[in-house]
Amino acid sequence: MKKVAVTMPGQQALFLELDQNRPLTGIVQDICDKWNLPNPDDFALQFSEKEAYITERNRADISNGNVLMLTDSSARSAQIIIDKLNKGSREDKIEALRVLSHKCVDQTFAKEFIDKGGLKMVVTHVSNSSKNFSGDPLMYLLKSFIALMDHGMIPWDLENEFIKEVASCVSGDKKVNDGIVRPALEILENVFMQCTDQSKVEAVDSFITTDKVIEHLTSSNNEVQQSALALINAMFMKSSPENKKKLSAAIQSKGFRANITKILEAPTGHDMAHELYRLQKLILNMYEDKMRTPVVHSNQTQVELVKKTIEELRRIAFDFSDPSDQSSSSAARKPDVNKDWKKLGFMNLTDPYRDFEHAPPGLLALENMIYFAQMHKETYIKVVLENCGRAPDQDCPFIQAAIKLTSILCDLLKIGELPNEDESSYYPMFFTTDKPLEEFFSTCINLVNRTWKEMRASKEDFEKVLSVVKEQITRALDRNQMPRTFEMFKQKLVVLAYPELRKIWEAERQKREESKAQAKPILELRAMLKPEIMDLIRRQRLTYLEGGTRFHKYDEKGNKVKNRYQYWRLAANHKAFSYGDCSDMESPALEELQHKVAIQEIKGLVTGADCAKLLKNAKIKLDQMLPFALVLEASRPDEEKFFFFNASSDQEAMIWEDGINALLNEP
Repeated sequence: MKKVAVTMPGQQALFLELDQNRPLTGIVQDICDKWNLPNPDDFALQFSEKEAYITERNRADISNGNVLMLTDSSARSAQIIIDKLNKGSREDKIEALRVLSHKCVDQTFAKEFIDKGGLKMVVTHVSNSSKNFSGDPLMYLLKSFIALMDHGMIPWDLENEFIKEVASCVSGDKKVNDGIVRPALEILENVFMQCTDQSKVEAVDSFITTDKVIEHLTSSNNEVQQSALALINAMFMKSSPENKKKLSAAIQSKGFRANITKILEAPTGHDMAHELYRLQKLILNMYEDKMRTPVVHSNQTQVELVKKTIEELRRIAFDFSDPSDQSSSSAARKPDVNKDWKKLGFMNLTDPYRDFEHAPPGLLALENMIYFAQMHKETYIKVVLENCGRAPDQDCPFIQAAIKLTSILCDLLKIGELPNEDESSYYPMFFTTDKPLEEFFSTCINLVNRTWKEMRASKEDFEKVLSVVKEQITRALDRNQMPRTFEMFKQKLVVLAYPELRKIWEAERQKREESKAQAKPILELRAMLKPEIMDLIRRQRLTYLEGGTRFHKYDEKGNKVKNRYQYWRLAANHKAFSYGDCSDMESPALEELQHKVAIQEIKGLVTGADCAKLLKNAKIKLDQMLPFALVLEASRPDEEKFFFFNASSDQEAMIWEDGINALLNEP
């Protein structure tokens, strides 16, 4: 039973105990009887807060204290709206469309409305909107259409006339406001993503150009921007190869990046972040073809192009002459070419192009290298020449490092994988350039060279160095502190230099150890073992005291006696200490020590700075010592009797203090 209130305009509220085992039709009949309402089948209950119909499927959501509302049933509501759209005045139709745009969200109503032909009516009105509806009524129609389709009852195979009319709302062919543009963008996105008929996708491509969609990124309405971005992403994924090329060129343009930068300047919600993530994923996936394309030995055209690129890498690094200058003969440099290949770090010195026969990373690695060499020429030459100046077994093979690094970057950025529908993390710095991966590579290959030097690596450390570099990059891309620009990324890499990374590893290791130490099973095991361990420590300490220790001798006032020592030993029965004078080299046996102090005579142990209370007249500096004292039972109240000791090490002090506490049954 659920205690609820039921309301209805013009009726006094009812307070009921709702039997959840009774059919809803019976409960509605009882309420209608109490309010003298005819035709109970025309009524249904709704949750008043969200105006959703209560059905046998969702009635379990009713809670004690809920306010329910008796209203027209979904079938009656749908029929009233359809009748107004068919026969009502223009004002009646507009009001019906407004109500429809709200009610369509409810699945129960949507099913009734679709079953009665309501969806076809909406499609017809949109298709003829140029003649009949504009402004708010058109917005209601488009919102209603999306809400009805979102329930998944009808496939997205739409008529071209409808698609064309919706596209005109986006292309600027008709004057519309943001309230119309946003649902129009959403409908077109769904045609791309949900439609099974490729001809419908092609229809959208023919009705609207990429430039027209991109224009909406400049809207002041964040929701319109988000919907435009979603449509761009959908077009990127589903358009024909020819249209994808046009879209790719548009996305790489400076104007498009400027629009994205403006969006990034404002706070972004989860949905906008997801669209930015999708866009970035699709941009990075443009590198997939090159990543999966190896050099094929039999493809002479491809081989020749690769050879030219490799030669350009060599020329920039070692030959500073202008390639267009024919005055210097290349033949004169030919004997050094193999040597140059080796310095650059090629594996195959006879046919260096064959180093790119493996994919991934395929030709993408070579593209990254030539970009780095041409666009960051000074840094490239510095990296190569620094390696040439190292001993043969300590140089970092640039080509091999670049190939491996490209694989690492492709792996970290998951190039080639489709966007994840639950992901919303993106890197703003990749939107700042038309060559995001190449710039990323150029920054990271410099990191490889720096880390190689910091680790003082040799060729056998190659994999180890690259694994460290991968971790440095991964940490610099931390989602909680995403670098917004490549400059910020470089600064983060400086902080993550190898010496600092080792400190971070050590701190994390200690934290893991501390965390493990506080785990419940460890704490339980420690509690179980503690008595045994404490007894073991006690016996170890007392055994040490039995072996004895030589201390500097101090007089009764606590002043050090120059060049005099005392040796103290604990008796095997642990009932007394024996002590006596000795030289700085002697370790007298127990029977050679003339004096004794019974354990029962010891009143307590004083350590550290507390010894100052005993040494009122002594001329010593306790802060430079490891002091402790045995305080004995005195024969008179005003008398203080003690033995003062200064340990030679922290360990010695701790062992004696533990041992004495054990003898006195102290912790």
